[in-house]
Amino acid sequence: MGNRGMEDLIPLINKLQDAFSSIGQSCNLDLPQIAVVGGQSAGKSSVLENFVGRDFLPRGSGIVTRRPLILQLVNNKAEYAEFLHCKGRKFVDFDEVRQEIEAETDRITGSNKGISPIPINLRVYSPNVLNLTLIDLPGMTKVAVGDQPVDIEHQIRDMILQFITRESCLILAVTPANTDLANSDALKVAKEVDPQGLRTIGVITKLDLMDEGTDARDILENKLLPLRRGYIGVVNRSQKDIDGRKDIRAALAAERKFFLSHPSYRHMAERMGTPHLQKTLNQQLTNHIRDTLPGLRSKLQSQLLSLEKEVEEYKNFRPDDPTRKTKALLQMVQQFGVDFEKCIEGSGDQVDTAELSGGARINRIFHERFPFELVKIVFDEKELRREISHAIKNVHGVRTGLFTPDLAFEAIVKKQIIKLKEPCLKCIDLVIQELINTFRQCTNKLSSYPRLREETERIVTTYVREREGKTKDQVLLLIDIELSYINTNHEDFIGFANAQQRNIVNKKRAIPNQSTPLPPPVPQVIRKGWLTLNISIMKGGSKEYWFVLTAESLSWYKDEEEKEKKYMLPLDNLKLRDVEKGFMSNKHIFGIFNTEQRNVYKDLRQIELACDTQEDMDSWKASFLRAGVYPEKDQVESEDAAPADSFSMDPQLERQVETIRNLVDSYIGIVNKTIRDLMPKTIMHLMINSAKDFIHSELLAYLYSSGDQNSLMEESADQAQRRDEMLRMYHAIKEALSIIGDISTSTISTPVPPPVNDSWMPETSPTPQRRPPSSAPPPSRPPAVRGPTPGPPPLNPTPAFAAPPIPSRPGLPMNAFGNSSQDPFSAPPQIPSRPARVPPGIPSRRPPGAPNRPTIIRPAEPSLLD
Repeated sequence: MGNRGMEDLIPLINKLQDAFSSIGQSCNLDLPQIAVVGGQSAGKSSVLENFVGRDFLPRGSGIVTRRPLILQLVNNKAEYAEFLHCKGRKFVDFDEVRQEIEAETDRITGSNKGISPIPINLRVYSPNVLNLTLIDLPGMTKVAVGDQPVDIEHQIRDMILQFITRESCLILAVTPANTDLANSDALKVAKEVDPQGLRTIGVITKLDLMDEGTDARDILENKLLPLRRGYIGVVNRSQKDIDGRKDIRAALAAERKFFLSHPSYRHMAERMGTPHLQKTLNQQLTNHIRDTLPGLRSKLQSQLLSLEKEVEEYKNFRPDDPTRKTKALLQMVQQFGVDFEKCIEGSGDQVDTAELSGGARINRIFHERFPFELVKIVFDEKELRREISHAIKNVHGVRTGLFTPDLAFEAIVKKQIIKLKEPCLKCIDLVIQELINTFRQCTNKLSSYPRLREETERIVTTYVREREGKTKDQVLLLIDIELSYINTNHEDFIGFANAQQRNIVNKKRAIPNQSTPLPPPVPQVIRKGWLTLNISIMKGGSKEYWFVLTAESLSWYKDEEEKEKKYMLPLDNLKLRDVEKGFMSNKHIFGIFNTEQRNVYKDLRQIELACDTQEDMDSWKASFLRAGVYPEKDQVESEDAAPADSFSMDPQLERQVETIRNLVDSYIGIVNKTIRDLMPKTIMHLMINSAKDFIHSELLAYLYSSGDQNSLMEESADQAQRRDEMLRMYHAIKEALSIIGDISTSTISTPVPPPVNDSWMPETSPTPQRRPPSSAPPPSRPPAVRGPTPGPPPLNPTPAFAAPPIPSRPGLPMNAFGNSSQDPFSAPPQIPSRPARVPPGIPSRRPPGAPNRPTIIRPAEPSLLD
């Protein structure tokens, strides 16, 4: 015969576990531990064994349990036992389990009654148990025998406290009926760790061995030496019964007969015996389960709400419905067009704050990358002057020219204009790459239908590639148009006369870094931003500053408020150079140095500036080009390419070169301005706007013509699995909530018994679990009462057995309990004799000083095993 109450709880727990397993979560009920505490041979192991309903623990006289036994019960279909020290071995015969416990005990402690705090871990798998932990502890003793140490009393006490101090441990204080209860070590140690008595149950054993003419009626009725949760009497098997293999079923029947036939106990037989102890403990487990349910319910309800919106579209889902497929195709193509337009034009919803994307990246190409490529073409000053010189000489031929030839100007200008083709075509390639990336980003929402996504990407990409050819032809046509007619009457063109008059000024402006440019009235700020200034650790280490680049200088400040300037570096004779990234650095670095080998900053010939990304570095380089600070490598190449005699000119030729140089500079500036303006417009019109129109008006027709609609709208396996998983999760959560509701309605929570006067229990020396002496109550107050005001003792709710304090009632007079200076529980409560309403022996729940106050039981109060 097993534990019937536990077997009734098992289906409830299994239902909860199954419901939570179906949604991939664990149902963490965290049922409490149950520990038995008492003296030697008090019957602790028998009490624990009766609770499980199996006969498997060692028995005998004297100290039998000499090591803590941690028994883990695991609900399982098969029934067997495993020891932690015998991994892989399954014990099916429980007699072998008992023998292994005895052998393992002797292995550590020897066979001469030695003890050890090293626990034995036993795990019992059975379909008739809950997932619980039971702890069988050595009996408390005072005198050492055999191989036991001299301080065995303190060792066993420390061993017991190690387990029962935990708030989730239910304490069974076992005391034999044939000893003085007032001297019970079990109750004494339980009082230390559980002063409020919330998790202590008194168990009286050996009632059948009391002297004739004596009984424990007053104790069991909780009149004498009361406990908050009272006492339960049990009659275990004797050693003779155990040796005679008397099974638990027969022992329980004999116990029942004993209580019904004994004149002192027959009136309370229903509240005595092992079945009632099982029922009491099972009710604690039920309370704990019920108190766990609200948290589980809240968690499930929040998950259910988060799934509601997504599940709504799947509730009536039919994968093969052609109407649904047509509708889904139309919606997805329309949404793709809307998403693409938002990515290009920008939108306030779903803004990416991590990086640039879509239209922002294309804008950066138009206004940073493309101008950067244009500036790189025209800055090679020495090579340009050499070409102008050769052009002038070749135009004059054998004659010595007296005037500056316009044909030389035209030849040089056309050569410079032709160089614009490469950066223009590169700009188109960069834009196309960004467009394709944007398409792929927008088709992520089509991932549920892989064939549709693939076809959409193929059709749109093919269209963009077709437009690429037309856009490039148009851009090349723009270049050819510029080459076809050199408009020297342009309003911004300086003309020959002005070019000659401004030779000196233009020379200074046209040859960068050769002499100090004339400062403008107000310095033009070209760029601001954070950069890291890399300096060796010996000189201060790398640090981030706020840099401000103007047409004249580079300054850096402590922060963006620009109040504390650290340094200002003039741009004269500065150039850029690439620097390799450090071994441990992820930053992109470029250097600034002086072409005349002068120190740039303090005693440094070169400063290194670091950016987080390659894009930032390219953008800063473009800004430096606008300020007239050019890269080093191109200058070196141009110097290598220039012959030594290219600069040996007569004064007249030098003036002609300077004049044409100024004219070329002026006219190329006009052309660059025109191209920078027309390129974004051309690309937007011929490629980006055309792609938007194509997606909105023609993409759907191309999709219909590309293949069967059913094949296009075939779901991916991942999407079908995701939909099925979501629907399964949704229904599983609803079922779990229903099970929780059923458990809440089919189980009953018992209220916490009222406090009792336990001042009869002796005070012990303070332990870490008790209050320090400074907080002890005044002498006029009984020692069991704690707290500054009269009333029930304040409770310390615990996770497993929390109970709220009994609230004081507003409106009651101060002497509701009698004398307000006295504790209401200073004397044991007297049991009124009311046989017609209350069975004899049940202690009254009313405090003695307030006989007319009704007891209110609140179902919503935290239960004992929270």
